[in-house]
Amino acid sequence: MKIGKLPETVLVRSILKQVHHRRPEVLVGPQVGQDCAVLSLGADEAFVMSSDPITGTTKDIGSHCIHITANDLAASGAEPVGVMLTVMLPDKVEEPQIRKMMQDVEQTCAQLNIEVLGGHTEVTNVVRQPLISVTGVGKIKKDEVLTTGQMKAGQDIVISKWIGLEATAILAKEKEEELKKVFSEDFVNQAKSFDQYLSVLKEARIARECGASAMHDITEGGVFGALWEMAEGAGTGLEVDLRRIPIRQETVEICEFFGVNPYLIMSSGSMMIACPDGYHMVEELKKAGIAAAVVGRATDGNDRILRNGEDIRYLDRPQTDELYRVLG
Repeated sequence: MKIGKLPETVLVRSILKQVHHRRPEVLVGPQVGQDCAVLSLGADEAFVMSSDPITGTTKDIGSHCIHITANDLAASGAEPVGVMLTVMLPDKVEEPQIRKMMQDVEQTCAQLNIEVLGGHTEVTNVVRQPLISVTGVGKIKKDEVLTTGQMKAGQDIVISKWIGLEATAILAKEKEEELKKVFSEDFVNQAKSFDQYLSVLKEARIARECGASAMHDITEGGVFGALWEMAEGAGTGLEVDLRRIPIRQETVEICEFFGVNPYLIMSSGSMMIACPDGYHMVEELKKAGIAAAVVGRATDGNDRILRNGEDIRYLDRPQTDELYRVLG
């Protein structure tokens, strides 16, 4: 395609016609020549905003970008309402790719009951692969906002589902042929299917109802990065049992194959929750069909301790995500 804004016919046919109105809060949505969205909120409600660029994968990027941003909103306790998309495309892109990407965006929005509010789509020679930057908008009662600073010493730390889900799915898709030389097709397909677990909206809702004081979607930097950020935001220490951190065997084996640390790799789909009674939280999540485990607790002081049997180490500051080492 030619460099610059998408031709209006392509914009209408493959972008605007793929998205639909479903949220009553959205008064003005995406249209030709319309640069702003307009939303309405109740008197006791507040906006929650989040922004994320998706650069680690091109496979199923339309679905992936929506889940990642909706998860960030959910971690604050908010109900996701809509997203603004800035889509930068290389000039080698074809219209069917654009349409498929937007269909994936819309399908995921429909599943999560959120709406595309607008954005910008452009063909440019400054990117080598499709790049989507998403700004998410959520709403919440003003007195119900959750921040990492609300975690208190003595509270339990719960992790939902399994760490490494996001990176496992990405690696299985991006490196499929390489993996199939070592692992069975069924194994690789199972790993690819981990993207079905990417949304944490359900556990976020249950966690709020069960008295969560803070939540953190485990994204770039993996579970070690998320633990550090939770403790840093709250000004607490940590004591965590590595053996309790839930992880799937597929993640372990794929990370071993690529020589990367599964505790330092992108883990969207797993929510970290601080709460007064973690075991009650785990039971409530399990009733809803969501695996979860208490992995440790917040402590007084600044020590951030990781236990592995008799071995003790201290948590380091967040490092570069291991996924980038594999994908270059």
